[in-house]
Amino acid sequence: MKRSRPIVVVAGLLVAGVIMLAWTQTWFTVHLHAGAAVTSRVEADGAAVVPQYTALAIASLALFLAMTIAGRVLRVVLACVEVLLGIGVVVSGITALGDPVAAAKGAVGEVAGVSDLSAVRRVVSGVDVTLWPAIGIAGGVLAVLLGIVVIVVQRSWPGPSRKYGAATAGAAADARAKAPVERDAVVDWDDLSAGVDPTDGPTVEPTAGTVGSDGRRSTDDAGAERGAP
Repeated sequence: MKRSRPIVVVAGLLVAGVIMLAWTQTWFTVHLHAGAAVTSRVEADGAAVVPQYTALAIASLALFLAMTIAGRVLRVVLACVEVLLGIGVVVSGITALGDPVAAAKGAVGEVAGVSDLSAVRRVVSGVDVTLWPAIGIAGGVLAVLLGIVVIVVQRSWPGPSRKYGAATAGAAADARAKAPVERDAVVDWDDLSAGVDPTDGPTVEPTAGTVGSDGRRSTDDAGAERGAP
């Protein structure tokens, strides 16, 4: 089960690619009545019929890439989103397949010079449906199934991102603890604001010209002048 993550991620990328491919192909060939337009048929591709496919496919692609570095809780959230994306693909495809003329209205209207759906129906004599709507819908079904699979098997996936983050934070903390800090009034104030004891840890005495050193030097000089005979 621990080795299932790369398989699921690759499968998700392939499914997103199938949906994107279906979006670029011809879905319907619409035949027009003679004299209704300058051409007798119009080919409506996925971009005209289901323009939302490209956004859904890109979102699915980014989602599976994010799963490679996500933690357990985020993986469940992403899997649920993937299920919703797959449902969106399926619903969009079935809606277009149920009424090809309405789905291809924009492509037909550009050729026939009409925009109203009833006018588009009057100039259409028939519609040929390709396999690409079914392929796009199948891609959406697979996306839903993959989302469910992720919810089930993601518990066994390792979480390298959390371990790496903890190791990095620990190394940074050690470096800050070992590094000497040049003390001055600004640094002390920042430490106090952060709840850190400014006297704890290695320090370096302030050099001439740093903030706070002039004030201490002036106080010492004034004390020396008052004690002088």
